[in-house]
Amino acid sequence: MRQLYEGVVKDGKLLSQKVFNPSGRDLLLFLAGLLLLGATVRDLILEQFPGGSLLLPLLLSAVISAAVGYGAVPLLQRLKTGQIIREDGPESHLKKAGTPTMGGIFFIPVAVLVALFWSGFAPDVIAPCLVTLGYGSIGWLDDWQVLRRKSNKGISPRMKLMGQIAVALLFCLWMFLTQPATITTIKLPLQLTLPLGLLFFPLAGFVLVAESNATNLTDGVDGLAAGTGAIAFLGLGVILTPNNPSLTIFCASLSGACLGFVVHNHHKARVFMGDTGSEALGPALGAVGLLSGNLWSLFLISGIFFVESLSVIAQVSYYKATKGPDGKGKRLFKMAPIHHHLELSGWTETQIVGIFYLINASLVLLALAWT
Repeated sequence: MRQLYEGVVKDGKLLSQKVFNPSGRDLLLFLAGLLLLGATVRDLILEQFPGGSLLLPLLLSAVISAAVGYGAVPLLQRLKTGQIIREDGPESHLKKAGTPTMGGIFFIPVAVLVALFWSGFAPDVIAPCLVTLGYGSIGWLDDWQVLRRKSNKGISPRMKLMGQIAVALLFCLWMFLTQPATITTIKLPLQLTLPLGLLFFPLAGFVLVAESNATNLTDGVDGLAAGTGAIAFLGLGVILTPNNPSLTIFCASLSGACLGFVVHNHHKARVFMGDTGSEALGPALGAVGLLSGNLWSLFLISGIFFVESLSVIAQVSYYKATKGPDGKGKRLFKMAPIHHHLELSGWTETQIVGIFYLINASLVLLALAWT
């Protein structure tokens, strides 16, 4: 953990020195102070600056997430949360073994707290916050099992899927009971709508589970999932600004927290978000898309995550379809998800991240144009 020094100097010489090592309590007090400061100035600023519903919580969340990271990353190191690297992954990733993981444990709660405080605990913010924390908890359990067993095997895929479906079902029931009008239709391009009825439940469950696994698959290169997540939340927040101020605040808070995490996660990463973070980001996007009825915009904004998932599905399907008598099949990509294929094709991590950021920003602009 970074240390702060206070010394007594006389005639240019250091006579005494006291070392302050910030504790967990200090970090919590710092976080509480920033939240109270934000809550104090919120109403004063928003009256003169309507756009503050997006920009201000984003900045506050980014600052807190980055600041808390300076204490949380060394703490994760002391707790021996070093990443277990897949043996069948890119060879260049083997040197990342031991880098602290489970970073979602600090930037996801920061986003949730800022969103709750800034929105005044609005019900349509509390619900997606609970979804985010629910999926993040499933990811944390998976990370914990990986670390405990010192292998890449966490909880079973079946147990993980059951947990994801359970959280999705609770969210759908809440929407059905509290916002029945919201679930009847979804918005399509050219101001068209599609009636859903009871089809909302399987659709919503698929959206949440698919988004969770998609963002999880995207988290394989330094700064990739956090940066694309920040862009996606920002774009969705801009789309919702005119009609959904509370959800705008939620999106801004998640975007800012992701940006703050990138401070520690950019190449070469000092910490990884782990499943604790990557499995929470997708459902957060999905919950906002479902609550606002903007599933088409969500699909466009999630384009990078969709392609990452599609590359894995295509790889597995092609391998099974071409399996010969020896039980071995052919591979469509050198490795899936597709960012690993690009790595093995000679791209650097920074090149992959930069191009994916650019593509994601372009998809956001396309979504804004079609809104």
